[in-house]
Amino acid sequence: MRKVQIITDSCSDLTPELMEKYGVDYAEMNTVYNGEHSPAKLSWTYEEVHKLYGIMRDGNRVTTTQVPVEEFDRVFRKYLDNGCDIVYIGCSLKQSGSVNTAKVLAAELLKEYKDAQISCIDSLHASMGEGILALKAAEYAATGKNVDEITAYVEEQRKYLNQFVTVHTLDFLRKAGRVKASSAFFGNLLGVKPIIIADADGEQAAIKKVKGRANSLKEIVTLLKDCITDPEDQTVYVAHSDCSKEEIEYVIQMIKDEIKCKDVYVGYIGPIIGASIGPDAVALFGFGKQITYRIADKK
Repeated sequence: MRKVQIITDSCSDLTPELMEKYGVDYAEMNTVYNGEHSPAKLSWTYEEVHKLYGIMRDGNRVTTTQVPVEEFDRVFRKYLDNGCDIVYIGCSLKQSGSVNTAKVLAAELLKEYKDAQISCIDSLHASMGEGILALKAAEYAATGKNVDEITAYVEEQRKYLNQFVTVHTLDFLRKAGRVKASSAFFGNLLGVKPIIIADADGEQAAIKKVKGRANSLKEIVTLLKDCITDPEDQTVYVAHSDCSKEEIEYVIQMIKDEIKCKDVYVGYIGPIIGASIGPDAVALFGFGKQITYRIADKK
């Protein structure tokens, strides 16, 4: 049986340590600032994190690109040449066109690598939501499952991966066109913090507002607590965009007190998602009840 290689992209916000542990690789996107393209590497340091979000805090806008076809070609061939099949798990198509780019390239590559299989999956998520699905896929692949079995598994698991995010402002997401919300959400009421989920269609949807930063952090923990299943058997993932150490420790302690999960893993919101969401966001991820909310139904 051919080995199956799991590949994701810069939106996944996986750390080098996690990718090495699970044997996951990724294709790089790019950030663009002052006309200069920079690879969105997931091996970035704290200093690089702080620099990016400092640029945004100063009122500047950083934009992004999807995965270039040349990058997909490089990464896919790396494994096809070694006799592997590929499962690529990409950012939600509501946020990036990379999955469609990968599908077009895959069709061309399969004319050359006739014995191979390539599956390109819309994760319906971004940030660590996408990354967690890649890790789950890698675990499943390690049990000897084939491309079709892994694809079906990921497409089922993505329905139950819940995301809850709070941000200081929707301005960055609004400018990037990355969030769906009613016009009322875009008014910057003093001290009011929006709560965002990934809906059943993969949209980043603002679902409610909470008064005050501390209350918004409590709210995302409560929302995850209310929907998570078998918390004692799973890790809750926390991703943040350059928040203070004290604030993240506060969130971790709330999770441990309220959810009683097996473990808590903390990482940064990476350069691609960070360019859209802005500084000081906190996101929680865990498996629980099936996601049924659709922002399209609220219009």
